[in-house]
Amino acid sequence: MAEKLVTGIQELTISSATYHGVKINPTYVNYFFGNNGVGKTTIAREIAKLKRPANELSGGEEPKGVLFEPGKTHRDFNFLVYNDDFIRENFRQLEHLPGVFMIDKEGIKQEDDLNATKKEKDDVDREYGELLKQKKLKESVLTTMGTTLENDCWNLTKAIREKFPETQMSGTKTKKGFLSKIRTVQAPTGHDEDELKKLYDTVFDRNARTYNLFKRISDTEVMDTVPGLELLSKRIVSSSDTDFARFIKALNATDWVRQGHEKYHNTPDGKCPYCQQKMPATFEKDLADCFDESYQQEVSALGQLLQAYKTAGNNLWRVLQDNLQDVYPKIDPTEYRDKMTILKNAIGANIQIIEQKIKEPSSEMLLDPIAPYLEELNELIDEFNTQIKENNNIVNAARTKKKECTEQVWELMAFRVGDTIAKYNSDLEKVLDDQKKIDDASKKKQAYAMSLAEKINELNKHTVNTEEAIANMNKMLRDSGFQGFNIQEHPASKNQYQIVREDGTVADRLSEGERNFIAFLYFCNLVHGSGCTRDAQVIITNHGEEMITDGRDMRDKIVVIDDPVSSMDSSTLFIVSSLVRQMISICLNNVTLGEKPEKGDYIKQIFILTHNAYFHREVTVNQEKNYLRVSFYLITKYDNKSVIKHCITKNEAAPSEKKNYNPVQNSYAALWTEYNEVKSSITLKNVIRRILEYYFIQICGYDGHTLQDIILVKNRHRFVKVIDESTGEEDTIELRMVSSMINYLAADSFGVNEGLHFVEDSIAPEIYKDLTKKIFEAMGQPQHYQMMSSIFVYE
Repeated sequence: MAEKLVTGIQELTISSATYHGVKINPTYVNYFFGNNGVGKTTIAREIAKLKRPANELSGGEEPKGVLFEPGKTHRDFNFLVYNDDFIRENFRQLEHLPGVFMIDKEGIKQEDDLNATKKEKDDVDREYGELLKQKKLKESVLTTMGTTLENDCWNLTKAIREKFPETQMSGTKTKKGFLSKIRTVQAPTGHDEDELKKLYDTVFDRNARTYNLFKRISDTEVMDTVPGLELLSKRIVSSSDTDFARFIKALNATDWVRQGHEKYHNTPDGKCPYCQQKMPATFEKDLADCFDESYQQEVSALGQLLQAYKTAGNNLWRVLQDNLQDVYPKIDPTEYRDKMTILKNAIGANIQIIEQKIKEPSSEMLLDPIAPYLEELNELIDEFNTQIKENNNIVNAARTKKKECTEQVWELMAFRVGDTIAKYNSDLEKVLDDQKKIDDASKKKQAYAMSLAEKINELNKHTVNTEEAIANMNKMLRDSGFQGFNIQEHPASKNQYQIVREDGTVADRLSEGERNFIAFLYFCNLVHGSGCTRDAQVIITNHGEEMITDGRDMRDKIVVIDDPVSSMDSSTLFIVSSLVRQMISICLNNVTLGEKPEKGDYIKQIFILTHNAYFHREVTVNQEKNYLRVSFYLITKYDNKSVIKHCITKNEAAPSEKKNYNPVQNSYAALWTEYNEVKSSITLKNVIRRILEYYFIQICGYDGHTLQDIILVKNRHRFVKVIDESTGEEDTIELRMVSSMINYLAADSFGVNEGLHFVEDSIAPEIYKDLTKKIFEAMGQPQHYQMMSSIFVYE
């Protein structure tokens, strides 16, 4: 698809007054149409801000929101803006007409030198523009490399950042901030991630605190060294030599007899508990004589051993049990408890052995050693205490440890992206080297271009003959057929001028239209002036600043004309239209081959803004077809926001191409265009009223009563829905809306409204359009609605 040609201002972004970042891409000739107050003057003023004096070709603040064709800046153009500001600021000069500067006969040689120097500068500008393109390409490469590096480093460290979120400080949660931080890490290190996670979980745990260490078993032999254990392996027997003692020993029943006596010696009837025979009166004495004193002492010692063993076990168990109070949460005490259970069972079994020994003193017993169990528990306790100490040390030094943990996380991330950053640095060095070479070359070109600009400025310092300037303005009047007045030099004051009427009288006051017309003639002379600058003069702006007059400026011109026909009659409007068309022809000479109706190509770009449909039609004749060089824009304003619409649409003759369309049509067609584009229900309702009134009342000749009768009575069924046939209940919302629309469009044409009332409340535009279609159908005009609603739709 063919693109619009670029010259002068390539892109303009407007963000002042009622515009909010509105962007346009103008071409050579640019038409803007819009009602008063939509923002046309804002566009003109934005372009006027770009103006710089001819002798200010370097330095100063660069403008924002504007791009120029490659190799050009705002200092390469003379911006000539005609609007109300121009008239206010210059009409004092117009009354006195200070010198208008252009090349005179004596400046022919200087003109030749000037043209040659300008051509050389254009060549240098083109070369500089190519270098800027290369520079921009390198900048784009750098941007892409930087973005790629940011994305790669961000993705490579994603898992770590998510695993250690508290180490990601403010300013590093964007890709750019993250990369900036990670490149400051001095010592990338591949830390153990699991160990780092343990440290992180502790120092950044808001509930972290210190815990008591597990108490070790100070003497693992404590259970195996209880006094009296040696008795277990000793056979304890009596050494008594009585007949009864020898009898019991012979039966090997010493333990049995002793146990029976201990159990049954309190029997009151004096009978043997086993055979029930009457026991001898001396039985107790005979039995006591069977067990000597040594035997009694050793049996008693066994009882003491049992008690001592239990006491030692209980003391040991309390220590182990107390360790389970307030356990460090990251310790799993399951194994510890299991070992305690094993220990408890082992001690219990040993106690049973001691009890059995007491029952059978003569038997030999052996206990299970407890020390190995206690040694295993101590080893486990040591492991637990190592973890607890680490936690306590970290908690006690939380601030230092947080910093240490954060630094190690960043060192780990820097380590992970080390190769990526190294490759980027290598590639960056190559690109920067290329960029430096381009920068050096572009600076030399820029310096040479500025020297040529200064040379051009010196060549421009020649004044033109003011009589020749007056002759030019009067010639414009004569050539246009204007006979109302001419301009003459004041007889007593050089460079001061007066207006002489057709009857020879000197004007003592001018109408607004006449002042505007003279101002426009002055503006045209500035546009067409060649700018010889001998005896150059200076004008004073409204801000008290000195500025060299445009007439001496030989830079290419960008012309802006904002509503030039305000307060003018039809004859002056015709003349202004003709002068504007002449400027358009000069501008198009830059891109036109073959015969040219006007000479010169010093206008590089032109902007024409107006609300006057007649003037707009006059200056846009046959320009719609010139798609590549001409653009049309429609300016509208909704909710105090200005919108600029580029008026292009599909080219039916070449579907892949676009074409211009002129936003100014006849009034009825314009209504349909607005009908298809408007978004506000209130505005749309007003447009519909004007369409219906124009077509059915003015064109078709219906009166209001007839129109109301046809639509609301004879075609009532189109706008009413039956809700319940049995009761006759109806939905008449559409009927009431249509009645409101008809009453609204021509209330003075109708009689009573038959009691139909409707309160408007945020009705969607699509509903109004659907009802409008039904009205045309009710009037037997569906084909007209279809044609008008589809023709005037632009993509």
